[in-house]
Order: sequence, then structure tokens, then C-alpha cells
Amino acid sequence: MSDDTLSAELVRAITDLDETGALALVEARLAANGDPFEIVAACQTGLRQVGELYEARQYYLSGLIMAGEIFREIFELLRPALERRAAEPAAGRILLGTVQGDIHDIGKNMLGMLLTSHGFAVTDLGVDVPAAEFLRRTLELRPDVVCLSSLITSAHESMRQTVALLKSELARRALNVPILIGGGLMDEHVFRYVGADYWAADAMDGVRLCRRLTARP
Repeated sequence: MSDDTLSAELVRAITDLDETGALALVEARLAANGDPFEIVAACQTGLRQVGELYEARQYYLSGLIMAGEIFREIFELLRPALERRAAEPAAGRILLGTVQGDIHDIGKNMLGMLLTSHGFAVTDLGVDVPAAEFLRRTLELRPDVVCLSSLITSAHESMRQTVALLKSELARRALNVPILIGGGLMDEHVFRYVGADYWAADAMDGVRLCRRLTARP
């Protein structure tokens, strides 16, 4: 079976919430020395489709939770290979959380796990995090990057308010902390509306951006 076929079947298994099938495909891919980052990319596609089905009300919240659990199990299978493939660890501190009004954590958890495997020190605030809490922890921890996550469109206004508060208070204190946003329904239009500094199309894109933003001269 070709890598492309395995990837397509993995996307389908995750979209169908087929835990047994998804894990078997990942194990087969790893046994054949498959690229763990390509497996992550297939997982992202499957998770994105699950999010779209949830938005279309074809899946309930339990479907999102199940998809997240499947990915957590897949990530544990991938962890050794990811750590071997990761480049020189990036020295950086990341503050991460899902904005207020959103309780979804699939994308956030994926980014957090990948960042950790790349050597970042990640502080995860969880879900439904108020803007004031993001500000408090940013001032306390002085991270290199603040990452805000949201899966649902109804939380984009909350994300916008969080970005506005962070930028205002950080500027008042002459602090420069880049704000990166991401989520299943993120695009250039949402990025402009929210007013963040950067946006990531997926978790691997988020890792690449964090590595670039924390690169030392």
C-alpha cells in the first residue's frame, strides 16, 4: 500500500472516528519507516473534517472529543519518532490556550504536543480562557509567543477582544510578545478581523512559526 493510500485511509478513519482502524494504519506506517510529520499532516486533515462536520451539526460534541482522544493515542505512538526527527531544540517559552467561549481543545492540544516534542517549554491554560487570564499569565511568565486557539466561529469576537487587550497592555509596558492565532476555521479574513500578529493554517505551521519567532541570532 502506497504512502498516499495510507494517508487517505488515515484521514478517512479519523473522520469516521474509527479508533482501531486509525491506530492500525499509524502502526503500519511507522513499521515501514514512514515520516511521522506526514502522519501528523494526515491527522490534521482528518481532524479538520471532523470540525467541519461538527460545525454542520452532523457530529455532536462527543464526536469532537472522540477525535481528540484518537489523536492523543496516535501522538503517543508517534512521540519517539517525532523526537528523533526533530531538529535542534528551539529555546523558547510558549503560552497557549483556547479563548473564552470555546471549550474545544483538539487543535490546541495538537500544537502543544508538537511544540513540546520540538523542545519548547509550553504552558497550557486550557479552554474557555478569559482575556484577563491570558494577560495575567503573559505578564507573569513573559513568554516568547502567545498562542490563541479557537475552533468555532462564535468565539472569534472573544479572540479579537483578547488580542486587543494583550496588545494594549503589552504596549503600555513596552513589552513585545508576538501573538499567534490558529484553529480549524482560521483564514486570512479571520486573521485581519482578530488583529493578531501571525496566524497558523495548522499545527505544523504553528510550530514552524514559533521556531522562527524564537530563533536566536
